[in-house]
Amino acid sequence: MSVERIFQILFRSVFYPLRTLSRNASLIQSMVRRDIQGRYRGSVGGTAWTLLHPLLLITVYYFVFGVVLEVRFGEGQGSGEFLLYFICGMLPWLAFSEAVGRSPGVILENTNFVKRVIFPLEILPVNLTLTSLVAEGFALLIFLGILITFGPGLGWTMLALPLVLIPQVMLTMGICWFLAALGVFLRDTSQVIGLVLTIWMYVTPIFYPASQLPKHLLWFFEKNPMYLIVEMYRNIFLHGTLPAVYPLTVLWIMGIAFFWFGHSWFYKVKKSFADLL
Repeated sequence: MSVERIFQILFRSVFYPLRTLSRNASLIQSMVRRDIQGRYRGSVGGTAWTLLHPLLLITVYYFVFGVVLEVRFGEGQGSGEFLLYFICGMLPWLAFSEAVGRSPGVILENTNFVKRVIFPLEILPVNLTLTSLVAEGFALLIFLGILITFGPGLGWTMLALPLVLIPQVMLTMGICWFLAALGVFLRDTSQVIGLVLTIWMYVTPIFYPASQLPKHLLWFFEKNPMYLIVEMYRNIFLHGTLPAVYPLTVLWIMGIAFFWFGHSWFYKVKKSFADLL
């Protein structure tokens, strides 16, 4: 392979994902709005379920781990402090798991778009990512209200949230691109990813402090990008500290790598979708 060909491949890997987002920005915005409004159309709660669903999940998890099992994140802490740490950890996880969990079936659910040559299929996983991000945004507003009313209040460190949120979105989008394409070839992907997400949730320190993880395996758990994201959320909102440079750099590298690899994989194999559906 020539050097010119290598540079051409690298250029496409970097440029094409950004081109996808910029060229289809208005269409993506329209589809996200339609997805949020249409998901619960006809139900009594309507679009309010976008917020009510994650809140109900949080309530159940809080009851089990905070009230029944009495898990605490520090000595002398009560259930109120546990709730703050728990919700803070659940914010990024709910957005991530919802998008990734739906991604293996997103192409299969939209087979009518596959036959349309002019429709950019690569925006379907983007739609999942941004829809889940909107739900996180609503939950974040409630969390900030709890912080002001019952917690330590808002600190200037929360201005650093975009430094964590951007690689979080890139990571989620990249995984969604990869799984959306894989789901066309392997129809069992949806069932497998459901199990993987359940395991992934419990090995991420959301319900318990990271200090309870085995010390000799901590290096392994720190390779988990959601571990890094959850800890950074808590540093920003609860501890009033900025994310450390090294783990933040690792998170950005992971986010960019998944973002470009996921899009490259999707872009390469999407031509086969029509033959398989």
